[in-house]
Amino acid sequence: MPLTRARAALKSVFGYDDFRPGQDEVIGAVLSGEDVLAVMPTGSGKSMCYQLPAVVDGGLTVVVSPLIALMRDQVQQMGHVGVSAATLNSSNGDEANRETLRRIRAGEVSLLFVSPERLAGDGLVSLLAASKVKRLAIDEAHCVSQWGHDFRPEYRQLASVREALGQVQVVALTATADAATRGDIVSQLFPRPPRVVVHSFDRPNIHLRFEAKERPRAQIEDFLTRHKGDSGIIYAGSRDKTEKLADWLTGKGIRSVAYHAGLDPAVRARHQDIFLQEDGVVVVATIAFGMGINKPDVRFVVHADMPSGVEAYYQEIGRAGRDGLPADTLTLYGIEDIAFRRRQIDDKAISEAQRRVEQRRLSAMIDLAESATCRRQTLLAYFGEQRGPCGACDLCQGGAELVDATIDAQKVLSAVARTGQRYGAAHLVDILRGEATDTIQRQGHDQIKTFGVGTDKSAHIWRTIIRQLFAAGALAEASEEHGGFRLTEQGDAIMRGRETIALRKVKDAPARRARMSSTRENRTDGLDTAAAALFEQLRALRREIAQDEGVPAYMVFPDRTLIEMAESRPASLDEMRAVQGVGERKLVLYGEAFLDAIGSA
Repeated sequence: MPLTRARAALKSVFGYDDFRPGQDEVIGAVLSGEDVLAVMPTGSGKSMCYQLPAVVDGGLTVVVSPLIALMRDQVQQMGHVGVSAATLNSSNGDEANRETLRRIRAGEVSLLFVSPERLAGDGLVSLLAASKVKRLAIDEAHCVSQWGHDFRPEYRQLASVREALGQVQVVALTATADAATRGDIVSQLFPRPPRVVVHSFDRPNIHLRFEAKERPRAQIEDFLTRHKGDSGIIYAGSRDKTEKLADWLTGKGIRSVAYHAGLDPAVRARHQDIFLQEDGVVVVATIAFGMGINKPDVRFVVHADMPSGVEAYYQEIGRAGRDGLPADTLTLYGIEDIAFRRRQIDDKAISEAQRRVEQRRLSAMIDLAESATCRRQTLLAYFGEQRGPCGACDLCQGGAELVDATIDAQKVLSAVARTGQRYGAAHLVDILRGEATDTIQRQGHDQIKTFGVGTDKSAHIWRTIIRQLFAAGALAEASEEHGGFRLTEQGDAIMRGRETIALRKVKDAPARRARMSSTRENRTDGLDTAAAALFEQLRALRREIAQDEGVPAYMVFPDRTLIEMAESRPASLDEMRAVQGVGERKLVLYGEAFLDAIGSA
């Protein structure tokens, strides 16, 4: 039976006793020769779905990957478990690429990682066709679809590559693809219907939290106090902001690096290597960073600015907790984020059909941010998956409810209308609260009917109501250049009593420290004092070995493996072999060193 052989190789080569949920179905279909489209969340082990078949049945598997760094990382990982892998890319140098081509001709390579651009040129497809490729694995397959959130035209050429290779088996994998995107992938890549496997999108080890922007840097700093010494990613909306945030974190004593497409390529590569190879580094990045990042021990992801859509958000938070241990997220959002994302869509030179798709995606992201019900429930519903409240996200833990906010909305909308539909939130809040500032008196806004009608509420509550009205579409930007608000048709209908509106009930914000408290468990919760201390010793040993070998620490052993070692304290190589993540090659490479460390602790 193919799966029996696969399960044996999973243990002997990779050190794992059994498949993760969903892997067995995909791997079984691949080993049976079927074409497969697999939609599985980040951290579910998609790469194993083409790595293990290459080990079990031999031949050459060509893996299409979008990033050089990811290809290099996977080749290193395969080398560490004794699997022959190689990559052809521009960073290798001519001699290295010639040696790889020689190994391919000689049948010495099981996995070849290559970009779609490289497949399109240099006669590579002809060489591969002569080398009898067994299968074509396409990672980040959503990039093939014009309906995907990260469409790349080069991926459209892969159908012709498949044909040139002799209609070889195709395995396409992605973490995010709604029904329209899946349909487009199938039509682009497969001449006949493939086996489509859509695994649960739920990542229960990831804690979800959203906060409206009040004091963004203070909010980020409070969040990071619970993650001292952890590796994490902070996503920011601009290149300039990534550098400023990284400098600020460094000033706070947090090891951090910036990453964006505008950096010198050598600097960008060095920063990525620092993040991948060292523990406790925070990378502050634009969305240029992250696709395919294979670091399993990322403990948190922060969005300093609201993502462009739910797919992007889901894929970005999915880079945390790939090892299955607890991970944390924080997403900050505000009126300026919503306005910026709406302008981005309006300014794009795209078809009206595509514009509507992007508008729907942004609306879903706003709904997730402003939700009054379980975050996880809302997130999974977007992907067509129904479940009850998770009991673990910020809303399940802190509570939220929708209330009829029509009267408060009418006060805000009236203030907008009576001041000429051109002022921003700060001015409107001062009017509602009856603050006779110089500007308000100079404009005569202390004389309008709405002045002082909201003295029963704090400025924070009114700002939140205004943000929710903007998010709901009752208010729109008055001017791209100067900002401010104007009424929409919906806003006018609410103001005149033709429509009602429900908003999330707003409470005054308590002290920041109390609000940031969390019941999220840490990765070493449950370990006794001695085991926790041993875990840190093993982590230090792992770091020394990784530095000597010039590889990321997780390539030696992931945190989950070290935790199991600290708990079980193996005393022999046979006992070490039973630990999850210890395959035969790693047992030879590192077994004695870690046994010595455990024995001397």
